Amino acid sequence: MSRVAVVTGGASGIGLGVAKQFVTDGYQVAILDLHNAETAAKELAGDGATVIGLDVDVADRIAVDAAYGRVRADLGPVEILVTSAGIESFDAVLDIDAAKWDRIIAVNLTGTFICVQAALPDMVAAGWGRIVTISSSSAQSGAPNMTHYAASKGGVISLTKALAVELARQGITVNTIPPSLVDTPMARGAEAAEDFPGVDVVGPMVPLGRAGTPADIAAACSFLCGESGSYITGQVIGVNGGMYI
Repeated sequence: MSRVAVVTGGASGIGLGVAKQFVTDGYQVAILDLHNAETAAKELAGDGATVIGLDVDVADRIAVDAAYGRVRADLGPVEILVTSAGIESFDAVLDIDAAKWDRIIAVNLTGTFICVQAALPDMVAAGWGRIVTISSSSAQSGAPNMTHYAASKGGVISLTKALAVELARQGITVNTIPPSLVDTPMARGAEAAEDFPGVDVVGPMVPLGRAGTPADIAAACSFLCGESGSYITGQVIGVNGGMYI
């Protein structure tokens, strides 16, 4: 039986790219997303692929536990996890109220922790596991009007390193990928809202001359989650076209 992979935020953008790659890699895939998870799963479940979709808010521990229960019942124990679910917001620091701060932290940082913690019993029991968190280069370089977002993603990077150290002797690797500019619906939405100049404007400024794609991030996830990545853990793997070095 092929390995079981959970991808949070898997219905669009980077997460959908990862889910597609994992189908190609031969995994059974569970997509967890706040919206459209079942639709995305149906689109990917062709040519004998096994893909299920579950609508869930990753910041809701009860909902996450229930979703993992479904994954185990339908597919089996969770062996691979990529946490791509996340939200962003562009606000001047003095305009960030308690609700905005709490929601960003709840989804991006606490949600990552909840989804990792829920998967770990299966990985510990198997003595094998692969976890990749999706953070952000904004946590490395800083970003204007994104103190809440950058803080949440900085927390994801630190969380990843702590998990890697704690879980290494149990056969579980934990790494993080902090993308820079990636052409996703989220990025295009920020562009439409005039929160940043735009994908096609900023893309040529990247040292490699273009914005990243979900497939670029997915390729790195595929490597880290396979046997070839077995000696890599606790690392910050910059898939960013040279935007942050």
